[in-house]
Amino acid sequence: MGPKGDTGDPGPPGFGIKVRPKLNAALSLGCGANGGSLRRARKASPLHLIALNAPQSGNMRGIRGADFLCFQQARSVGLKGTFRAFLSSKLQDLYTIVRRSDRDTLPIVNLKDQVLFDSWESIFDDNTGEMRSGVPIYSFDGRDVLRDSTWPHKMLWHGSSDKGHRQTDHYCETWRAGEQAVTGLASDLQSGRLLQRHSRSCSNAHIVLCIENASTSHSQK
Repeated sequence: MGPKGDTGDPGPPGFGIKVRPKLNAALSLGCGANGGSLRRARKASPLHLIALNAPQSGNMRGIRGADFLCFQQARSVGLKGTFRAFLSSKLQDLYTIVRRSDRDTLPIVNLKDQVLFDSWESIFDDNTGEMRSGVPIYSFDGRDVLRDSTWPHKMLWHGSSDKGHRQTDHYCETWRAGEQAVTGLASDLQSGRLLQRHSRSCSNAHIVLCIENASTSHSQK
């Protein structure tokens, strides 16, 4: 190795910028007075109420069988929410199906996002429990259940009291019986109310509704 060369002339002074700690922290959070204006709040989506594509007797292979039909038909039309059958059963009150925080805050809408009820809670209220006039309930394949002949009886299975509580002697033996002698509670959908208490033979094939049980925005972050 050869001898070390001479040290060169010193360069011009550098220009350093010191960022104050508080300013640096604010920049890392984003612009705005609260540091969060860059974060876009998600709007909670309404809850859909949609009918199965065909009427069902009281034998739906239990509440799980009915729930599976709701799940399957919702997925077939691209709906990503969790849909449950609008039914009370042995271990389930209809009222409790929808997520607690969504019961009085979100509108209930049909397949085409037209408002049927102001909220889930309103369905169980004597004063507000009637559907919006002129707004149809559609099946997953887009048919108006009150106009389409697929549903000759415009009755809706539910098995509940008018407050959404299970009625143990009137839900077709937990939706596993289709015999003439067994009964379940149903409502005349033409009345605009979902929870009238008409006792019907479980051998009848009636409308079954599916309710989206939580806003889809809850699963998004």
